[in-house]
Amino acid sequence: MNPRYLDFHYILRDAQGRMLDTSRGNEPLGCVEGAGQIVDGLEAVLRSMQPGQMRKVVVPPERGYGLHEKDLVQKVPRSRLPVEEVKVGDRFQTGPDRHAPVVMVAAIENDEVLLDANHPLAGQHLYFEVELVGARPATAEERAASSQQHT
Repeated sequence: MNPRYLDFHYILRDAQGRMLDTSRGNEPLGCVEGAGQIVDGLEAVLRSMQPGQMRKVVVPPERGYGLHEKDLVQKVPRSRLPVEEVKVGDRFQTGPDRHAPVVMVAAIENDEVLLDANHPLAGQHLYFEVELVGARPATAEERAASSQQHT
């Protein structure tokens, strides 16, 4: 069976109900089924929907951005950072390669900086309101492009 190309709108909220992100007011987001372009827990629900349907979905961390991993939090000397000025909450890429990890400055203690490479939403439940706007067979080009995103 060929995968479908799914067009959908979403609103993402945190556990307190604060809106974190939305596609509303813009074009719908699109993805190829099974290509890993969106979090697994949301894709699983979208795959079961028909165009025009709306659902509320709670995605647990294990099917979202993963659990918060302590191994991804490290202290490093400030002198090793690729940027000169940093403050708590800053995010930057650790190297010039586009696949280099993005880290957040979690704390600054004298000449050491605590960096966290976890996704900002790791360890959190994700609260989606989702509407499947359209679903059609994915073209060969869309299937090829989605597979190239993961190499």
